Amino acid sequence: MESRMDGRKALITGGSMGLGRAIGARFAASGADVALVARRPEMLEEAKAEISAQAVGKVHTYPCDVTDPKALQAMFAQATSDMGQVDILVNNAGTSQTGKFEDITDEVWQSDFDLKLFAAIRLARLAFPGMKERRWGRIINVLNVGAKAPSPGGAPTAVSRAAGMALTKVLSGEGAPHNVLVNALCTGLIRSDQWVRRHKQEGTDMSFDDWLKEKGKSLPMGRYGEAEEFANMACFLASDSGSYITGTAINVDGGRSPVV
Repeated sequence: MESRMDGRKALITGGSMGLGRAIGARFAASGADVALVARRPEMLEEAKAEISAQAVGKVHTYPCDVTDPKALQAMFAQATSDMGQVDILVNNAGTSQTGKFEDITDEVWQSDFDLKLFAAIRLARLAFPGMKERRWGRIINVLNVGAKAPSPGGAPTAVSRAAGMALTKVLSGEGAPHNVLVNALCTGLIRSDQWVRRHKQEGTDMSFDDWLKEKGKSLPMGRYGEAEEFANMACFLASDSGSYITGTAINVDGGRSPVV
């Protein structure tokens, strides 16, 4: 089954690298116009060049700090003006922020919630009215499996992601009568730039591929996931193929989570 997105307009935060970039590539190859949002213009242009090479739809880029409410609103207005509308919103911005609970300051808590929760709240608030009016919309909140099964030392990310899962359920209930479908994708361990950085920090003599392969042996499927595998599920949910799925949080983790 091929999931097509011809004529759809998608906005993806955290779109210059990793999962966001892979989702943008998958959407654009499936026919959608995509707006990639991230902080660093140079990374956005690199992503645009790579995605455009195989895109069917158009690729737009918008440098923006999604923790800044005014910048977020201005970016959304520009993206809407350029594309005509936003049919699909993917809230993907975020990094893995964890630490011992007693050491986490108010500033760290606030920064994490601003990036991972409030940015999603504000963008959904901007996108929701148009989606409801057109009676077609998709919102995908990218979380991680810690939202369902928080581990010791998992704060603040596990807490902000759990809040994102609750937000998903609330929005799905309000959007369902208007054919606005809202779901979450919970990531496990996916090959990405953060693991490249971790590999460098450890200073191991192993190549990155061998190092990641060794780490992957502890997972049920025996390997880390690929960003493209995650993007495939996002494409399914964002297309008409996922037309009766809303209010759920799907693990894309190779069986890592102990919670369904």
